[in-house]
Amino acid sequence: MNVKSRHHLRADAIDDIETALADNLGVELDADSFEKVEFEDSDWDVVLVDGDPLVLYVDDEPFLTVQGANAYPPEKHVVTVDAGAISFVSDGADVMRPGIVEADVDISSDDLVAINEEGHGKFLAIGRAKTAGDDMVGDSGKVVESIHHVGDDLFEFTV
Repeated sequence: MNVKSRHHLRADAIDDIETALADNLGVELDADSFEKVEFEDSDWDVVLVDGDPLVLYVDDEPFLTVQGANAYPPEKHVVTVDAGAISFVSDGADVMRPGIVEADVDISSDDLVAINEEGHGKFLAIGRAKTAGDDMVGDSGKVVESIHHVGDDLFEFTV
């Protein structure tokens, strides 16, 4: 991933990020610097928080990266998968109902969600909900579309 531009964010942009993450995820970022990075060869727009890629924009909406979710574990919009789903989700697969053990009931269709695993509570991916949280646990069907996961180009990106 080649960096096209990198610049410090203005205070109003930082406030927008902090408000969105607090409202949607229950996360309070505690940071001194916020830099937006745009890439030449990717649609990702990432925000470096104190030098680490912790926030990404998905359709102009700020959300945590996998690293961000592990550094600042979200309290809301979380989908938890069982051990059998870990390898699939970590490889970028969409999340299927049989692998889900729990989902935040406040999730609506099209919300961004953080996907973690039940054993250690580590976050594996970020995705877009295809159904409401109270409809995610079940026997069949795709319920979360994967957007960013452990091991993808964004996860491997370092400054």
